[in-house]
Amino acid sequence: MIDYLGRPIDDVPAGWAEVYDETSFWAARFGALLFDCLELKPVRDGLDVACGTGFPLIELAQVHGSSSRWIGVDPWVEAILRAQRKIEVLGIENATVKDVDASSMPFADHSFDLITSNLGINNFASPAAVMRECARVARPGARIAVTTNFTGHMAGMYDLLREVLRSRGAGTDKLDEQERHRGTAESIAQLLSGAGFEVRREVQREFSFAFLDGSAMLRHSLVKWFLDGWRGAIGSERELWNEVERRLNERGPLRFTVPALYVEGVKI
Repeated sequence: MIDYLGRPIDDVPAGWAEVYDETSFWAARFGALLFDCLELKPVRDGLDVACGTGFPLIELAQVHGSSSRWIGVDPWVEAILRAQRKIEVLGIENATVKDVDASSMPFADHSFDLITSNLGINNFASPAAVMRECARVARPGARIAVTTNFTGHMAGMYDLLREVLRSRGAGTDKLDEQERHRGTAESIAQLLSGAGFEVRREVQREFSFAFLDGSAMLRHSLVKWFLDGWRGAIGSERELWNEVERRLNERGPLRFTVPALYVEGVKI
């Protein structure tokens, strides 16, 4: 089969610049962990949960070849439209996307033999409900592979926030709770096993994010998502955040460690 030879050399189809991948540095790190750890086997039906704008869905569909069929689900409508545009422009015939809440998916029992989720767990309103739903739509013997960051993520920033709160006579309970919501490697594995998957493999790695100073960090487009959580825990008082930024800047170049986890299970 040599259909790939039909494309003229140096031909760049219209629209490629529009979709040529803008996968975030953050998601790419965890996606690399997923592809490093996931053993490629023939797949008939694959499901990517919380597929966002199409990563790793599109890559999964391509590396598994045209004999596989992939569906990506995500409730973020704008992201789904973006993923669909990529699929169309890139000519990916074995992938589709749906605007779906993963805690209640419109698929029959035992529909998939591989389920993936890159960084989905921390964004689900009820991770346990999503894992149970994944188990429902998984065939007996199907694999599930998830990646996520867990407690310990950007620990240096949490320590500094606690320092600032204590210096102002404030408690840290809400911040402590916000930090713990990501769970541990053990609790994430238990999510899978509690839903009906037998955990077969766990891989832990860590990487770091560096910023010139606190001013750069607090204005970074990625950090916006973390900043929302921090503000929800400690508030948005300007004086407080001025103090946080000042202390970060005094530390000079910043490097924060992020623990990354890959967990793979099999439907029993």
